[in-house]
Amino acid sequence: MRITRVLSASLLMLGLAVSPAAADSSPSPSASEDSGAPTEAGTSFRTATEVEQGQAATANGSAGDYLYWSFPADAGQRPTVKATVKLPQAHAAETWQLDVYDGLRRRQACQYGAQTRTAAAGAASVEVTCVLRTVRAWSEPWANDPLPGTYYVRLTVVDLTTADLGLPVETELRVDSKDIGGSAAVDGSLAEPLVPGIAVTSGADEDSSSASAVLSSIEPDDGWSSGWWTDRWVWTALGGVLAALAGIGGYALTRGAGRPSRVPPGA
Repeated sequence: MRITRVLSASLLMLGLAVSPAAADSSPSPSASEDSGAPTEAGTSFRTATEVEQGQAATANGSAGDYLYWSFPADAGQRPTVKATVKLPQAHAAETWQLDVYDGLRRRQACQYGAQTRTAAAGAASVEVTCVLRTVRAWSEPWANDPLPGTYYVRLTVVDLTTADLGLPVETELRVDSKDIGGSAAVDGSLAEPLVPGIAVTSGADEDSSSASAVLSSIEPDDGWSSGWWTDRWVWTALGGVLAALAGIGGYALTRGAGRPSRVPPGA
């Protein structure tokens, strides 16, 4: 009975530990259409329109324009950037491309997804997608790994005929992330996220107007975690508990097995 109670308690603790970890690894919920979603795009890195994850940002432009957006991504997230371009009724074949850059304006490679796609002549729309690598809390200075901070999206047409240059187009951009969890955790964290301008804001200047030097004001809903918490802590603690319970259970099973039974005096 004692061993049964021990095993039951360990299974209960395993279920409690797995539940939050499974919840964290699920994709972020899709946000409903928000009237406050951006309806325009920037024309450079400095004027990029800020977009929150889960929002559907829209913008009108012309074929040949460079359209820029920015969004925040924290450690442990795997962002998916998807853009849809609605084309005019009559047009020749044209190729659209989606590029993603980090806070240092380093171009980030897409793990998978159709980053460049060609729309056939007369096609109503074209969709391009970029799934980034998982954002790491820390990386070597020479590496090009995705790090927490602001990310920039640039959408443009890279191949079209001169006759189609300047034709009106409608674009829609959406960014979602999947929380990868402790499997992507690393030992270390950045002092500050890679948000342009945040390094020039010192603690002494936080009470002054110099805080406006930060070029990107948007951040994750729960703030920047910088990788201090992952579900690896849960599994490490659970492993220690299970090891202790296994030791107790083994001792209870083998206790007294090698000792001769005592015979009452006079028997």
